[in-house]
Amino acid sequence: MRTGPALAVDVVLVLVFVLIGRRTHDDPLSLAGLARTAWPFLAGLALTWTLIALRWRGPGDAGPARLARSSLGRPSQPLPASPGPRSPRRHPASLATGVTVWMATVAVGMLLRAASGQGTAPSFVAVATLVLGAFLVGWRVVARQFRRDASSSSSAA
Repeated sequence: MRTGPALAVDVVLVLVFVLIGRRTHDDPLSLAGLARTAWPFLAGLALTWTLIALRWRGPGDAGPARLARSSLGRPSQPLPASPGPRSPRRHPASLATGVTVWMATVAVGMLLRAASGQGTAPSFVAVATLVLGAFLVGWRVVARQFRRDASSSSSAA
């Protein structure tokens, strides 16, 4: 699975979490209410995926700094690799990616909720952590099983 579809699944599941929560608390299902509740978690999700993508970007990739330097009239030649650690690119549907996305989305989401005056009661933090964990890691567990089943059936044929 590519990054785009994995991100889309994560966004849908964060929205499902918000819809379930609003429905459970008998909050009106308005677009404004949905946006107010969802934005901290969606912002956390977006930040997390951005950081993951930047970390995955290889030394030879044309990042913004490289593009800026190459457009300053200097000869077009390969730039030296950027120093610094890079993590190996993990599959977007991997469990490691899922755990990273889950924990960072909850952490950033709760910080943004607190900063914007929304509730962060310990019970809400616990429920959000558990439900988003089940959603953001859970779909990856299911996808992993399907990949295993597909690879074992193709190798058996």
